[in-house]
Amino acid sequence: MIHKTRGVVFRFTRYGETSIIVTIFTELFGLQSYMVNGIRSKNAKNRIALYQPLTLLNLVVYHRDSANIERIREASINYPYRTLATDIRKSTLAIFLTELMNKTVREESQTQEMYEFIADSLITLDQMEQGYENFHLIFMMKLARILGFGADRIEEVLTEQVADSETQAALARVLTVGYTSPLRITNLQRRAILDVLLHFYHRHVEHLGEIKSVQVLREIFM
Repeated sequence: MIHKTRGVVFRFTRYGETSIIVTIFTELFGLQSYMVNGIRSKNAKNRIALYQPLTLLNLVVYHRDSANIERIREASINYPYRTLATDIRKSTLAIFLTELMNKTVREESQTQEMYEFIADSLITLDQMEQGYENFHLIFMMKLARILGFGADRIEEVLTEQVADSETQAALARVLTVGYTSPLRITNLQRRAILDVLLHFYHRHVEHLGEIKSVQVLREIFM
């Protein structure tokens, strides 16, 4: 059957000479894979831009519960980013968020809640003019709640890890603030909190593996 849905692109892989298989988290069906033929041909112009990671799309798709790979009938930009791809600091955050979600977001029962969280977060980041150096930390805590292992107290996050009192106070604020709330954290505290949150994720997400973009993130923000 044919359905209209919104989606956020997670990744794509090349298939054959001119095609791709694109993985999209959709509002209606969660994480789905779609075959897009001819997208890499000379006549496709710039259509490949539709399927870059984190692109927010309006989709008309074919869907069968038994199918592993479906097809897209129509795709258009839902929200055109203004700064996410051009601001080096934001694009670095975007690379980290993409890798994190690709490693953690699987089939979700609350697909609309997950989609809206991701889309709203990305739009907020795109529109922020300053104060987004802690965005990834807040995003990690919000995502953890939707994934089912969110924390309300720093003791749930730290467990066996040790952090000084100032870092603990900063972590406590990260647990509760919104993206645009004032949040003063030093570079050392930001690095320590990121390490704590990565360890927190490793405890709860099986086969998480290494988040390779962390090193670039540290270089840009720390």
